[in-house]
Amino acid sequence: MKTMKKGIVWLLVAAMLLVMGTGMAESAGGLKITSPSGAPGLALATLAAEEPETCTFIAAENITAAFADENADFIVAPLNAGAKLYKAGKSHYRLAAVLTWGNLYFASQKEAFQIEDLNGAEVTLFGEGTLNAALALYVLGEKGIVPASVAYLGSAANTQTLLLSDESAMVMTAEPALTAASVKNEKVTGIALNDLYEEVTGFRGFPQAGLFVRAETLETKPEEVKTMMEKIAEAAGQCESNLEAVTEAAVALELLPNAKVASLAIPHCAIRFVPASEAREQIETTAKIDLSQFGGEVPADDFYYTAE
Repeated sequence: MKTMKKGIVWLLVAAMLLVMGTGMAESAGGLKITSPSGAPGLALATLAAEEPETCTFIAAENITAAFADENADFIVAPLNAGAKLYKAGKSHYRLAAVLTWGNLYFASQKEAFQIEDLNGAEVTLFGEGTLNAALALYVLGEKGIVPASVAYLGSAANTQTLLLSDESAMVMTAEPALTAASVKNEKVTGIALNDLYEEVTGFRGFPQAGLFVRAETLETKPEEVKTMMEKIAEAAGQCESNLEAVTEAAVALELLPNAKVASLAIPHCAIRFVPASEAREQIETTAKIDLSQFGGEVPADDFYYTAE
């Protein structure tokens, strides 16, 4: 019964997208996309709902293996991870575009919570030794905020649990975990790391998840690559222009738990399709915050794919 119900939802979503006219009918030559099932997958949601054979969603921890397997024509992955693998010669995927621009938030149940509350306080981040943690510490330092101590948990889900269980906790978490927490407890509020990042760098968000394209596919199917990139750009754009369609698709695909969380969280996931060539300055600015996350230097020219 559950399988039948899910199948009916899929059919309804696909029908809705066709009626709305997503403009994705042109063939992309059977190209395949692999993406994490979390927030980055939202950029593909309407495309995956309309063409389920095109997109495969996997656990984030398996993305590195996807680069090695080279089964996918496109991979959505943390931009720094893709850059580091490429520099090390462990990836033949070049950056085609940036899809997400930062979904990190400092959060607390504290009344009238503001970023200055982290000064001299205990702060819990997630992902020790990752770019997310490096960016958090960078913006705090640039704002003159020095926590008394910094602890680390493994994931945004872990810091969300702490946020809900300890009313005095001040943590870094991410969307959609923050929205899910605020739905459970209205005292929870968040401060976008993106806003702080823009204050200290002048850039609107930081390049977080990239769209990578396999070099062999570029050589053998250049026109199909262009068509698929147009489809992905349109799907990503619907996160801003057609929230209803993305919400329906995200729930049907089980990318998000329910329509309430989806409709509230998607606008805060900073999803924007920006071609790699246009994002280069922002990528280099972010890389210089912690070059170790990018293999020790900013990405070289051949890392970027530019459609002719």
